[in-house]
Amino acid sequence: MPEVPGVDSSRLRRWLADAVPEAAGLRHVELIAGGRSNLTYLLETSGPRVVLRRPPLGHVLPTAHDMGREYRVLSALADTAVPAPKPLALCTDEDVIGAPFYVMEYVEGRILRTAEDVAGLSEADAARLSEELVTTLAAIHAVDVEAVGLGDFGRPAGYLERQLRRWNQQWEKSVTRELPAYDRLLERLRAGLPSRSAAGLVHGDYRLDNALVRTDPPAVAAVVDWEMSTLGDPLADVGLTLTYWTDPDDDDPLPVGAKATARPGFYTGRRFAARYAELTGTDVDRIDYYVAFGCFKLAVILEGIHARYRQGKTVGEGFETIGAAVPDLVERAHRILDDARA
Repeated sequence: MPEVPGVDSSRLRRWLADAVPEAAGLRHVELIAGGRSNLTYLLETSGPRVVLRRPPLGHVLPTAHDMGREYRVLSALADTAVPAPKPLALCTDEDVIGAPFYVMEYVEGRILRTAEDVAGLSEADAARLSEELVTTLAAIHAVDVEAVGLGDFGRPAGYLERQLRRWNQQWEKSVTRELPAYDRLLERLRAGLPSRSAAGLVHGDYRLDNALVRTDPPAVAAVVDWEMSTLGDPLADVGLTLTYWTDPDDDDPLPVGAKATARPGFYTGRRFAARYAELTGTDVDRIDYYVAFGCFKLAVILEGIHARYRQGKTVGEGFETIGAAVPDLVERAHRILDDARA
């Protein structure tokens, strides 16, 4: 079996035989393209297909890429209305593949990211998929965290302030260049912090291409990439979703955003937010702040990925353009705050 970066196939085969007997007999390991943070692999076995998640190679920031945390939230969601893959086993022994990892069930579905990915969708199907996405996000935020054992999964009070502090610390550990506009953005976000916010389970990176979808009929088969989930302000999820969202008339789309939502029939970002408000009863009057906050957070994440790319520690394709998106995101956040103030 050809070796794949980040996985020791021989040791993994032995571990699977003991920990996930139904997936014994490892035959093939394939890196699933598109992962820019935690690495995701498809494992072909003598039984069912399963999926493995592990941290990235090199430059792993403190508190990031906690496999046990991701495994815990998936376990808690197993009997809820939230579509998520079923976790199968967690390994904290770094001697197996060089890092902690977990294995989960394989869910059949598609990742929709580009215009080509949605070329066959009718306008009605695109609208239905938009509704599925916003309904699923509302379901995540409606989870009774105490009932599913996640009552201590985070500290909702002061969430946004801590997030600003935490992501700025990550920036300082990853930054590869001088960017004065970033410092100004940080100050503006601190000064504009909402005085009150709701609390609930947040995904932390909710977007179209972090969902496995079926298109006949349109449905969300599973929400994936829960590595940044915690308890906090649900509007942060909405804001980040809209950070990635591309409207049909957007003449300056993000280079890392999903262009699929520009297809006729998909909700606009504003309609997505309004529908979320209808479903949850949440006030979205300050949603522009949360979108700017999403740009800030994404800029920090991409700077970390850019740092790993410069070190030659990324695995997969498409990393060469990541660095250029960082100043674009910072300037976009400033424009959003300016427009909200006007």
